Formats: sequence, structure tokens, C-alpha cells
Amino acid sequence: MSPMSETTAPVRVVCLVNNALGARVLTWLRAQGEDVVGLVLHAPERRTCATLLERAADGLAPECVVLGRDLTDERTLARVRDWGADIAVSVLFDHILRVPFLKLFPHGVVNLHPSYLPYNRGQYPNVWAIVEGTPAGATLHHIDAGVDTGDLIAQEQVPVASTDTGESLYAKLEDAAFRVFTGAWPQVRSGAAPRIPQPAGGTAHRRADVERIDRVDLDRTYTGRELIDLLRARTFPPYGGAYFEEDGRRVHLRLYLAEEGDVGFDKPGPMGLIRSRQG
Repeated sequence: MSPMSETTAPVRVVCLVNNALGARVLTWLRAQGEDVVGLVLHAPERRTCATLLERAADGLAPECVVLGRDLTDERTLARVRDWGADIAVSVLFDHILRVPFLKLFPHGVVNLHPSYLPYNRGQYPNVWAIVEGTPAGATLHHIDAGVDTGDLIAQEQVPVASTDTGESLYAKLEDAAFRVFTGAWPQVRSGAAPRIPQPAGGTAHRRADVERIDRVDLDRTYTGRELIDLLRARTFPPYGGAYFEEDGRRVHLRLYLAEEGDVGFDKPGPMGLIRSRQG
């Protein structure tokens, strides 16, 4: 979509964003001429890609920025209400949004999630699409009182290659999510976004679920597929990912994958094991 014409009134938007994808969406909305009147960020210690977010938010006044952890505070809610936004857009935002916040926006709140809902609600959808073999993709949906359970607006499914790692699949999901958002935004901004109930079933995961699978039990029997899928799903440098324990220390593993004949197949570079003391 090209930037809005002078005859099209901008929509007043509050953005709740984190990570590179959040910065990308925020930058795009502002480039379209939308009126981003407020910004909600993670606390500094939980913020990812902080420099990109700062660049995307350049020019916004300090009073137009609040922290996600404060969204249950009455004074913060009052400030958000005073911004007078029409709609809120959430991208990789890690706080659960409660009803008092959701009620502040006449045109609702939408969320951009890097999974093919109803599969892989919650945390680490790139990991579970590999480990559990569930469909991967990106979804824009309305937010309700649940976690990634709201009505669908638009989706794109992403094929998972046998050479994908958690890192490479995540990059694919981010790109798909951006395409989904920019393609659906004209309907969202006009108030004509569809509301498609999510299919029954699906899957959901918490952060602790990944912590549970990260430890490779040297005395357990895995199939080759199980172990390879676990290792590649958790290959996402610089994060430690999967590990086994030896002499009281954690030995972290990363997996290098390439199809025969790929450039660089014979020169995988510094693979090896990444050793780190526990804690």
C-alpha cells in the first residue's frame, strides 16, 4: 500500500511493540502517514532490538511513551485514554492485555503473531513448528481476553524446510508477518477487518515448555528425527538453546544443516560445541 493521499484522514494508533518486527511495523505505519499517538514498550531489561525501536519512535514525545508493565495502573490507563487513539496494534508484545485497556479503543486492538493460529499460541512458535511438526505461519487477529485466541483477520502459512533452524524459520515468520500486516491494514484502518472465529483445537506453549525440552538427556532414547528436530529448533545464536550436562557443566549444542551441493557445505565454519558454566 502506498502512503495515504492528502484526502485520507490518518488513523490515530497506539503501538505496543518489541523486537525488529515491532520496529518495522511502527516505521511502516508512520511512513504511511498514520498518526501514531502513543507507544507502549517493554521495560528496558526486557526490550529486544532497542536501537531499532528508538529509531522507529524518533520524534515521539516522552509523554507519549509508557511501559507495558504499567498498563494495569489507573494513571497509566488514564494517560493512554487521553491519547484519544482509534485503534491499538500489538506486535511481539509480551504482556497480557486486560479488558480495561482493551476498552480504550473504539476500533479495537489487533495483534500480529508469528504463528499459524490456532497452532502455537503463546511463546516460541518457531520452535514448536519444528519440534511438533505443526503448521508454521503468521496471523493478524483481533485481541480478546485470552492469549492469541481472538478472531482471525488474515494469515499466511510458511513451509518449514528440512534445513530450517529456529533462527532461519523465525526470519521467515517475521517476513510473512510483515506481509500479512501490510496487506490487511487497509481493512483494519477502515474498520472493515473480518472476524473469523479460530478453528477448534490448536496448540499453546509457555516459556517454561521450552526450558523443559532444552536439556538433552544422555540416558534417554531419542529417534534420529526427534533429536535433530530438537537441536535445529533450538539453534538460534547467540542464545544457548539445547544442552547436555557433563561434570556439573552445561554443554550447549548448535546444529549446522545444509543440503548436499549447497555452497559452503564442505566449509560449515565454527560449529562445534559451545561450553558454558551453569548459571
